[in-house]
Amino acid sequence: MISIRPRHWWRLCLLSLICTGMAMAQTAKPSCSSCEEWNRPQAPFRIYGNTYYVGPHGLSSILITSESGHVLIDGGLPESVPQIVANIRSLGFRIEDVKLILNSHVHFDHAGGIAGLQRLSGAQVVASKWSAAVLKTGGMGRGDPQYGAVAGIIPVKHVRELHDGETFRVGGIAMTAHLTPGHTPGGTSWTWKSCEGVVCRGMVFADSLTPVSADGFKFTGSREYPRAVEDFQKSYAFLEETPCDVLVTTHPEVSGLWDRLEARGQGVTPDPMADTTACRRLADEARTQLRSRLAQEHGS
Repeated sequence: MISIRPRHWWRLCLLSLICTGMAMAQTAKPSCSSCEEWNRPQAPFRIYGNTYYVGPHGLSSILITSESGHVLIDGGLPESVPQIVANIRSLGFRIEDVKLILNSHVHFDHAGGIAGLQRLSGAQVVASKWSAAVLKTGGMGRGDPQYGAVAGIIPVKHVRELHDGETFRVGGIAMTAHLTPGHTPGGTSWTWKSCEGVVCRGMVFADSLTPVSADGFKFTGSREYPRAVEDFQKSYAFLEETPCDVLVTTHPEVSGLWDRLEARGQGVTPDPMADTTACRRLADEARTQLRSRLAQEHGS
């Protein structure tokens, strides 16, 4: 008989939970038509300095590390949890050392895995006031342009509300919250610094800015979300004004992450991950999308 030391029992329990979750993720029916593609496996990699990509191929989940603990941004789908945990471990880090979980917006493809990741890590979850209310109750929030059209999220315990411009620290990591609503009323983008030697870069994790909605919702004149257009404008201004050396978006292809990673692998210099024009271009593209959507609404 093999004896198990009491102080190691939790490791075996965690391993069992991860393996069970992986099996479920492989056999469970995807929760949306795009979920299988979004959740396609992706090898983790360093973006810059202490910042790593640990999510599945179609949904960004970002790990920022320090000797005193780590920060994780977004949790993908519920079925993404085993992959995110495995990616963190393959980089030599531990999910148990994640002290802070941050959120962009509370749709099931970016916040669906947060409850599971919090259970495994014991981390504090932080979100905007509107998003925190949805995280605590689960489901979707009234005022969300996609309310009723997409799946809700699993409730999350012990969620802390943030304020615009508030900075959260874990060891030497300093993460600053920026309210960037529009896609949802509680959308939040994040900025921090990552360094390689003496070269530090301004990192930006930009929330989604696409004006998509459930059938019948209008971004102009909405009772549930009357400030939607003004909120989008506020978010564009943030992207245009914030220091931005390296941009990552909730869906990685929106910021051209895979093209930049391929170019890096081909030895392109300087490092294609850095592009000081990327945030402004994203704002321009998002503004064009909103203009087109509003034209459709006015013509209907």
